[in-house]
Amino acid sequence: MGAARGGRSIAAAALVAAVLIGWPAGAADAPRRIDFRTRTMGTTATLSLVTADSAAVADLAYRALLSLHHTDSLMTNWTDTSETARINRLAGRETVRLDPEVAQVLAVAARVGRESGGAFDLTVEPLVRLWGFLAGQPAVPDSAAIAAARRRVGWEHLDLDAAAGTLRFTTPDARIDLGGVAKGYGVDRVAGLLRQAGVRDALIDLSGNMVALGHAPGRNDGWVLGVLDPEGSGEHLATVGLGDGAIATSGNYLQYVMADMGGRPRRYGHILDPRTGWPAQGVASATVIAPDATTADAWATALVVLPPDEARAVARAHPELQVILVAHPADGVQVIWVEEDLRPRVDLNPRAAARCELRSF
Repeated sequence: MGAARGGRSIAAAALVAAVLIGWPAGAADAPRRIDFRTRTMGTTATLSLVTADSAAVADLAYRALLSLHHTDSLMTNWTDTSETARINRLAGRETVRLDPEVAQVLAVAARVGRESGGAFDLTVEPLVRLWGFLAGQPAVPDSAAIAAARRRVGWEHLDLDAAAGTLRFTTPDARIDLGGVAKGYGVDRVAGLLRQAGVRDALIDLSGNMVALGHAPGRNDGWVLGVLDPEGSGEHLATVGLGDGAIATSGNYLQYVMADMGGRPRRYGHILDPRTGWPAQGVASATVIAPDATTADAWATALVVLPPDEARAVARAHPELQVILVAHPADGVQVIWVEEDLRPRVDLNPRAAARCELRSF
């Protein structure tokens, strides 16, 4: 998750520029999709509003996107001024009173952590930093360093009372990283602002963490979203229809480190298994539809960490989730596992049909 640098004035200027670029030159006519963008959390956020008058929604778009910078200012690990940084400085010495929004996110993270058997774990920060994915140069650490960092990782190092809004580390050098859940929360916050403003049709996208409202222009069946090829081709392997709801995708294809292992290059992704200290070796990507984007974000991360059979079993055990799992290619075929009740809304991209296979579970 990237840093929000320079304070409100610089962030606001960036947002104004993004909104102005999003304005079309034509006069208001039929409702159409207007995109507004800003850079935050180390990526680009896109707010798509269906409207006939872009000028009329510009102020709302500005406020909605600015809220993402607020979320980043609370939850980033890339500055020493965020709420997360304050927690990491103090919670090893004393019980910390949490910001209410952070307490809300920690409550979701704790639930997913328990239900995933530790595949999702906010205390993974020492490992993320060791591998260089947090304010460093990515590189493969040695086994001894991984073992040392692992001793600082685990939910048993947190004394969290989300209802009371307090947190203490039972291990002084424990640290938390909200990178696996903060983007989803930021998207939920934007969706709440839009709903309060009476917006019926919109799509919020923050690096694959999305909330859809209503319908895309010219459609009456929601929005059609792509499932990106985790092997890096840039193609969508399949599409999924989504009405009002939240969706998130996680995979080890956006951030990784390459290392020479015995004369053969190997890619190590940035999603780490907190239980081993090594990059996740489960599925190539996980896409999760959930009641909210915070939950979808956390579960998408957890399901990438879990072994494929276990990921499918966990998905089946959670009826509130609908899941798509893209397996690593084997024998020239890439299997896309789709939960049975979601299967009617998923279509294979014809260009990927020769190398992909849809299977239900």
